[in-house]
Amino acid sequence: MPDNKPRAIHSRLLDWYDRHARALPWRAQPGANAPDPYRVWLSEIMLQQTQVASATPYFEKFTARWPDFASLAAADDAELMAAWAGLGYYARARNLLACAREVAAMGAFPATEAELRKLPGIGGYTAAAIAAIAFGQRAVVVDANVERVVSRLFAVEEPLPGARKRIHALTDSVTPDARAGDFAQAMMDLGSGICTARAPRCMLCPLLDACDGFATGAPEAFPVKAAKTPKPQRYGTMFWFTRADRVLLVRRPAKGLLGGMRALPTGPWSDSPPGLAGAPTSASWRMLDASASHGFTHFNLQLALAAAEAGGHENADGEWWPIAELESAGLPTVFAKAARIFRRA
Repeated sequence: MPDNKPRAIHSRLLDWYDRHARALPWRAQPGANAPDPYRVWLSEIMLQQTQVASATPYFEKFTARWPDFASLAAADDAELMAAWAGLGYYARARNLLACAREVAAMGAFPATEAELRKLPGIGGYTAAAIAAIAFGQRAVVVDANVERVVSRLFAVEEPLPGARKRIHALTDSVTPDARAGDFAQAMMDLGSGICTARAPRCMLCPLLDACDGFATGAPEAFPVKAAKTPKPQRYGTMFWFTRADRVLLVRRPAKGLLGGMRALPTGPWSDSPPGLAGAPTSASWRMLDASASHGFTHFNLQLALAAAEAGGHENADGEWWPIAELESAGLPTVFAKAARIFRRA
């Protein structure tokens, strides 16, 4: 193990990054001009709770349509929410628009962690990542990949989430004053491609002889994770109400889960199946044999599916959307999943 572990870690890792950095659409390559802060910010918001492969096509679509803060700030709320559909965690989209409008009103995107944290949707990690990557500030950036790398480098035995304060301090100890943004991205790349959650490729790691986790013979045992508690199960009913070649869609309340999104009507989501409670109108509902399920962050949802055709006299609030064009409605994943089942039934 090197005598000066922090210096050995950041110097070796930056040398490795200069040769092996991933080419990502929001990233400036090592030695290139500074990246566009708008693109760094947008990517960091999209990458919250989302893998790079899933976020990349959304990022490319968004930057083609809204290339800067001003154009995004002028976007229609419903249009943006529809463009975000399928990416999940929809509060991010609402905060994205609020942040763009605030930055547009300010006239400039702030460059420091403290100022960035005042903006909607930007917490501690995101502020540090933007400050380091977009503005070259020294900041301590700890995402899931960095957390895994650092916990292995120092063989942190305390389980998560309690270990996070120590992991942050250890990351601080190895973060250089210069090229902090490149260092953060190098740690992310190392965690993504080599120091993976399962079957880490230790023989390819530039930090192998500085890694206490490797020295234990079981690097994959880090980070230590506390036992998971099972998610609660909730139930609901989703309604497919058609008139000729159109289906009824509603707009979910602005606040709350999937707020502001177009959706199929649903009844309450509760601890036991609610049956036809919350149906959009009185009709001859038939229950499908199939059901739809979806996992949210804090609970799992099981949905019974009910279908009916409008006879012409029922009153129902919402909009009648062409079934053949349903993909353009921007339905969240759980509703798009159910719609596919309804269309096959």
